[in-house]
Amino acid sequence: MNDPPRYVVPSATAATSVLRRLARDGWLTREGFAVAEPSWDLARAKLVLFGRVPDTETVRLAVLAAARGAGVVAIVDPTGEIGRALVDDLSRLGPVYQDPDDEPETDDNETALSRLIPEQRALLERLADGETIAAAAAAEFLSLRTANRRIAQAREALGVRTTREAVLAYVRQRRS
Repeated sequence: MNDPPRYVVPSATAATSVLRRLARDGWLTREGFAVAEPSWDLARAKLVLFGRVPDTETVRLAVLAAARGAGVVAIVDPTGEIGRALVDDLSRLGPVYQDPDDEPETDDNETALSRLIPEQRALLERLADGETIAAAAAAEFLSLRTANRRIAQAREALGVRTTREAVLAYVRQRRS
């Protein structure tokens, strides 16, 4: 499994750029670094915590969250004392990105199928079985609008333009 994303960026604008990209990739974003979840390993949750890091206590919370497997998008001057401390501590866990345009490398064996969220897979599965989008949405207890959005996200994740191409790509990757 890939390392969760760790970003230390100087502005809210840069953080927003990173968070939008991560959300498109299926990460759940949440403001603040305190973690109340009872399970220790947060990697499976695909959770990214974000916020400003004004002091060493917030550095401690961000590093603890990252150690538990959460992604981190910290807004702090990476050249200041607090920023350097955060980058140093996070670097012990894995790569830390300071440029919002940098993207973590993916495993070579990771398929586009693994980037789909369960709702997207369920909809594509139903479409592959011949159901209409409306019928698939109803069967998955989704509004038609939400189903269309999930399918559009799946098309983007699979790198195709049409829903038909997405279904074909899903079926091909599911078989392999």
